[in-house]
Amino acid sequence: MNLTSALDTILDKAIVPGYSSIGPALRRRWWAADPEPHALVGRHVVVTGASSGLGRAAATGIARYGATVHLVGRTADRLREAAALIRRDVPGAVLLEEVCDVSDLDAVRAYATDLAGRVPVLHAIVHDAGVMPPRRTESAQGHELALATHVIGPLLLTELLRGNLAAADAPRVVVVASGGMYSAPLDATIGDDVEYRRGDYEGIRAYARTKRLQVTMAELLAGRYARDGITVHSMHPGWADTPGITDSMPRFAKIVKPVLRTAEQGADTIVWLTASPEAATSTGRFWSDRRPRPTYYLPGRADDPAARRKAWAYVCDAAGVEHVPA
Repeated sequence: MNLTSALDTILDKAIVPGYSSIGPALRRRWWAADPEPHALVGRHVVVTGASSGLGRAAATGIARYGATVHLVGRTADRLREAAALIRRDVPGAVLLEEVCDVSDLDAVRAYATDLAGRVPVLHAIVHDAGVMPPRRTESAQGHELALATHVIGPLLLTELLRGNLAAADAPRVVVVASGGMYSAPLDATIGDDVEYRRGDYEGIRAYARTKRLQVTMAELLAGRYARDGITVHSMHPGWADTPGITDSMPRFAKIVKPVLRTAEQGADTIVWLTASPEAATSTGRFWSDRRPRPTYYLPGRADDPAARRKAWAYVCDAAGVEHVPA
């Protein structure tokens, strides 16, 4: 291990310097090169959760590389506002505002059918739509809302657009997870109660569980889509000054406010994974600050294989997609 690699690992394991704005400030000295300026010209990229926060920042960065960006969100007004802000930063950005609630599987099916007909070749999907409800809430189909938004809906959308992705050159799927997933390895508790129906509901806990499931989903879809040439990666953005932290975890946000990353810093790896040729040379990895990271903080915190299989089977059944064993 060389010196920069060792320092990078130390930052990661120390958490605060690695996840805060200190991380990119140091790592940019040695991290992977930026993509070419026009890397995405002529390509279409879908970004869910694009109305604010990391999604909007990612859409801005992707638009800078020349892509036609499909801004996906739940409300037309917020998408319109986001598009105006992106065009302010990227004059001439090609943006399409497209309303779809990713937690609603009927809406996902309708959106995917419409998009597939309009965009036969799709370069990438960035799954950034996120929620952290304070109490257990259900989607239109009766699924726990964080699970539906972070896992079931994204899985269905990706499956429905698989053919459009496969038609592209070096297509990829980027799943925006969270470092919080380290606290929620898949165990019997999750495997037997994916919908979080038992016990007292905790929004932060539900969020972490579904973020772990996102990482699992990315790993398994990587294998599933390998023959189609579709790269699938997950990533975590560190602690960024976005509604995901400031609104959902105000106490934590107040404590770490001096070292929070900007939304742009948090979204940097999303943009890099979408635009960089280097990101397409591997698949199924978990990234932060342009470098693959371990999916377990400690060796003893690995997923239980039986729970992993059971949770994945449940998610596939809920999405109505073919179940390929984990």
